[in-house]
Amino acid sequence: MRELLEHTAHRSISYLENLAARGVAPSADAVANVSRFDEALPDRPTQSEEVIRLLDEIGSPATMATVGPRFFGFVIGGSLPVTLAAHWLAGAWDQNSALYNTSPSTAFIEQIALRWLVDILRLPPGSGGAFVTGATMANFCGLAAARHAILAQAGWNVESDGLFGAPPVTVIVGQEAHTTLFKALGLLGFGRNRVVKVPVDSQGRMRVDAFPQISGPTIVCLQAGNVNTGAFDPFTGIIKRAHEAGAWVHVDGAFGLWAITAPSRAYLADGMNEADSWGTDAHKWLNVPYDSGLAFVKDADALRAAMAVTAEYLPTASPNRNPSDFTPELSRRARGVEVWAALRTLGRAGITDLIERTCQHARRFAEGLQQAGYKVHNDVVLNQVLVSFGDSETTLKVISNIQSDGTCWCGGTVWQGQTAMRISVCSWATTESDVERSLEAIIRIARAQTNHG
Repeated sequence: MRELLEHTAHRSISYLENLAARGVAPSADAVANVSRFDEALPDRPTQSEEVIRLLDEIGSPATMATVGPRFFGFVIGGSLPVTLAAHWLAGAWDQNSALYNTSPSTAFIEQIALRWLVDILRLPPGSGGAFVTGATMANFCGLAAARHAILAQAGWNVESDGLFGAPPVTVIVGQEAHTTLFKALGLLGFGRNRVVKVPVDSQGRMRVDAFPQISGPTIVCLQAGNVNTGAFDPFTGIIKRAHEAGAWVHVDGAFGLWAITAPSRAYLADGMNEADSWGTDAHKWLNVPYDSGLAFVKDADALRAAMAVTAEYLPTASPNRNPSDFTPELSRRARGVEVWAALRTLGRAGITDLIERTCQHARRFAEGLQQAGYKVHNDVVLNQVLVSFGDSETTLKVISNIQSDGTCWCGGTVWQGQTAMRISVCSWATTESDVERSLEAIIRIARAQTNHG
């Protein structure tokens, strides 16, 4: 076992050390080579070392270098070295982090990490929390707690009696709400389309003047960090109106929630802590390994009521916190260990620096592209940059050529009818040099396409 694990560690380290020297996207040959995995299941056992060799020699070259310093295609943070190491160690522990009695170490570490997170994200003290797979399930948890609380106010026990015959619940969202929010609403039985959509401004922020009157059981979903522009909904005005009408307010802050830790960006989140629940990701801006989502609910009892499960064979009786009382899953890995490792390593100053630094990198991208004559469509208030290089056809060709070039990787989007390239900066590994190198490549490729056209 020792030789196998050491051998695998050496291969993993070599993969990481060589990321800067390779193209961000895998080559066409490397992608085509993954077809070698398509074989009949062997009749006889294979040596473990051979299995790892195949994974590394065929699989590694065909990966996208998302953990490297120049991947800007999605809001994906490369894993901090300490979080990868903690991930390896927690994997060796192989704990089912559901109950304190069966895994006291990971359950307690999770509890401490949640307390630190509530503190640094400036959420109400005593808020309940859950470690889940990602923002989809984080939103699911927050909205499940909302469903419980709103219907309980109306005299309905949704966990016992379901939604058939329940009082109708109105869900209000912004027109630019993220698609995963709608998925969570669908999973909870609210329907993806049975929502009231509020018009937004040019940055994707919900318009307070267009916010509807609230009547009856209602959940309002706001956004911290539009996935294209980085913009924040105006929390203070909307949350006050929602609460005066008895509504629950949920915030989808998949990456934007972390802005509150940076002095220069915290103004964006003014009033956000007055909401009732929040969802975010740690595998984005906290830079821990996939997958790691976080849900927070001001009323911890509402989250527990929506999620807790008991059975005769489960040793749930404990004065300590059972993680499974707050999550959709019973069986799950110990995600809290990696989050604790990131928080313990970075501290307040390190987290602030990570957010500030990556936002500054985004600002530099915007300045460089504007100086080169290209249109930046958004106010670069966070870590997102939207740029176009002419008409839709030209912009798409530039994006394709940038991806093929390999210096960096950026993706395309359509923002309020405009085809654009999106640059998302959130990796600890990105340096000023990486930004300048990427800017040079983007501008060189864009000019070549424009001149060619």
